[in-house]
Amino acid sequence: MRILTGNSNRPLAEAISACLDLPLTQASIRRFSDMEVFVEINENVRGEDVFVVQSTSFPANDNLMELLVILDALARGSARRVTAVLPYYGYARQDRKSGPRTPISAKLVANLITVAGAGRVLTVDLHAGQIQGFFDIPTDNLFAAPVLIKDIKERFKTNNLTLVSPDVGGVVRARYFAKRLDADLAIIDKRRERAGVSEVMNIIGEVAGQHCILVDDIVDSAGTLCNAALALKEAGAASISAYVTHGVLSGGAVARVSSSPIDSLVITDSIMATEAVRVSRSVRQLSIAPLLAEAIRRISEEKSVSSLFD
Repeated sequence: MRILTGNSNRPLAEAISACLDLPLTQASIRRFSDMEVFVEINENVRGEDVFVVQSTSFPANDNLMELLVILDALARGSARRVTAVLPYYGYARQDRKSGPRTPISAKLVANLITVAGAGRVLTVDLHAGQIQGFFDIPTDNLFAAPVLIKDIKERFKTNNLTLVSPDVGGVVRARYFAKRLDADLAIIDKRRERAGVSEVMNIIGEVAGQHCILVDDIVDSAGTLCNAALALKEAGAASISAYVTHGVLSGGAVARVSSSPIDSLVITDSIMATEAVRVSRSVRQLSIAPLLAEAIRRISEEKSVSSLFD
């Protein structure tokens, strides 16, 4: 088994490597003067089971192209099987036609990864479950919930806990958390006027005097989370925290969270932390390296991955 990484999230790849007690495979990944990606694998991978760790986060197109070129290099280097490990699957929010003459980019990216040479995909908390079916190769979708729930249990020693879904689409996720934590459930009824702009309409459930925890899969501009937190505060919530798997946090998102009623935002290291995240007192990262390492080990040994969540 070999572990190889691109440049999108090297700290996570190194943490996975440490968990598996397996050094990262040496590779040269550089750019030509016109920014073309060039990859050279510096070790023999013939007949090996290779796992490529690469989040397709910002800059999404550069990191995606880097992943595709690495996959092609491994396929041409006669690797026995290549698994694309995507802690964060970019373009996942484009999973359906949002209007006339618009693409389904999540499917296009799935096709590109397959054609480039991946024989299997391992990812975490896909934005929509149906994306798993966009791939014509085996795809394992891991859940960060066990990592997040463990942290919640350690930090919230109280009975008046309410898990909150920031929109109707995330109810299944919030219900899962609430069930595991034996907590109450609330839902934010939100109307989105256009992409990137949301308006809170109503809160379904009792939140007055409760310690509210917002749960979601992706936080990008943080507009939805901050609007939801403001609505919860106005409704009398005792405290407000947020647990989100993928911290995209583009633009002024970190500053927006810091100035909102959210006491703390907890994300995973599926996306490498920016400088704004590293210095922020409002944002904290949890590592999913042990989870990914165990899944990689099980895939390599042809063991069950789903039993991780039993």
